[in-house]
Amino acid sequence: MELDFDGKQARATSNAPEFTVSELSGKVKNFIESEFSYVRVRGELGRVSTPASGHIYLDLKDDKSVISGVIWRGKASSLAIKPEQGLEVIAVGKLTTFPGQSKYQIVIDQIEPAGQGALMALLEERKKKLAAEGLFDESRKRKLPFMPRVIGIITSPTGAVIRDMMHGFRERFPVHVIVWPVRVQGENCAREVANGIDGFNRIEGNAGLPRPDVLIVARGGGSLEDLWGFNEEIVARAAASSKIPLISAVGHETDWTLIDYVADARAPTPTKAAEWSVPKYSELSEKLAELKLRQLKVISRQMEAKRAGLRGAARGLPRLIDLVGIPRQRLDGASGRLRQGLTLFTSSKRGLLQRFEGRLQPRILLNRVQRGQERVSYTHQTLKRMMEQRLRVSSDRLARLRAGMRPQVLLSSVRLGGEQIRQLQNRRDRAFQATLLQYRQKLSGLSSLMNSLSYQNVLARGFALVRNDSGEMVRSAGGLTAGQMVDIEFVDGKVGAEILDVTGRAGKPLENKKKPVSKRSGATNKGVPKTKPSGGQGGGEQGSLF
Repeated sequence: MELDFDGKQARATSNAPEFTVSELSGKVKNFIESEFSYVRVRGELGRVSTPASGHIYLDLKDDKSVISGVIWRGKASSLAIKPEQGLEVIAVGKLTTFPGQSKYQIVIDQIEPAGQGALMALLEERKKKLAAEGLFDESRKRKLPFMPRVIGIITSPTGAVIRDMMHGFRERFPVHVIVWPVRVQGENCAREVANGIDGFNRIEGNAGLPRPDVLIVARGGGSLEDLWGFNEEIVARAAASSKIPLISAVGHETDWTLIDYVADARAPTPTKAAEWSVPKYSELSEKLAELKLRQLKVISRQMEAKRAGLRGAARGLPRLIDLVGIPRQRLDGASGRLRQGLTLFTSSKRGLLQRFEGRLQPRILLNRVQRGQERVSYTHQTLKRMMEQRLRVSSDRLARLRAGMRPQVLLSSVRLGGEQIRQLQNRRDRAFQATLLQYRQKLSGLSSLMNSLSYQNVLARGFALVRNDSGEMVRSAGGLTAGQMVDIEFVDGKVGAEILDVTGRAGKPLENKKKPVSKRSGATNKGVPKTKPSGGQGGGEQGSLF
């Protein structure tokens, strides 16, 4: 310990450099990034979250430690597999620090499953999920068309698969084939295959490009990792939502992917898919020739049967000459009588015409026309006079109405109506005042009557009102007993009293036995009035005060 001349402790000195928090964090960051430029980390995915920014934040863990990781949005869209919680993976990236929270993390560029076991576990989990949603149900799968006109194939345009399939089409049944080129392996395989299925379904068929009747998703054999693009959910859901029947031909017969379970039909190889999608031309030709021969035989047998039936029916019919002989005779007889009948008919009509000839002179018609014209002229003159008379009457009436509708007449009518309204208002006001005065007088009389009949007026004349301890009015001395407490109300207030004895009108006691005098609330009997021998109030008759 070093002391100065005052005996105080000297300031400790050191040669260690001094850093700010940001400087120290930057040096730690540079050191970690330089020492661990790129690393491969194997672990199990813990927390996996994808916020709206598109970045993926996750945790890589084992049984002892946890490392935070981040996959930027540009890399997240090109990953071979989608990160899922619980999946064992191998992450490749750069180790760095996050100064804002004083922790280190790995920025992941690539991520792949850690072995086939992890892929199989993930595949089984996806199969259970899609099966629970009903995407594998046989009831939703459709029947393939017997003879499609257009076939859409989703595969690589440069592989051997498309050449084998085209060879199969040429051998069996040439059709119109449309190829949607996709990558059948790698990071973008699943998205391109799903886009191909959706693209074929969006073709309307009226824009120059025909709509396929059948879709085939084809790829050759390969390992589980090579075929993994066809195990993605995006491909399975696109196949399930396809409106066009779809054949899955991915891998060999032993290779099964998710699209095989969802597709309407699963072919063991792409060549088999081509054979299933179209019939064989030679077989169709043979079948058609066989059906044509059967048709000719059936038609020949039917015609022979009809011909035999016609012959039998003809043998039962009479001869033609017999059928037309009698009608021919009737026709000959009628034709012989026709000339004579025509001559007689003409003669009768000529005589009838000659009889009416004298009546059809032009003079008769002219006379009838002239009489008709005279009647029309008379009717016209009559109607004209009636219309003129009606017009004069209407004009006179309109003139009278117009004279009566002068403004002075209307104004005088308005003034007269206003005067009548004012008179009615005055009469209403007078009637209201008279009725109000009448009700006031009636109310005043009833109030005077109520005051005159009130018991307060009786008390003012010197009477008193006696009530027992229950608050009931005492009307006679017989309703009281000696020693009972009562309230006596005068015009100016109330007093309490005790009954000492009770006597009748002749001065005889109503009760032989007198009760001892009791005190009320500890007070003496001094000042407590005694009841008078008389049974009435103020010397009056026993009964009501009124």
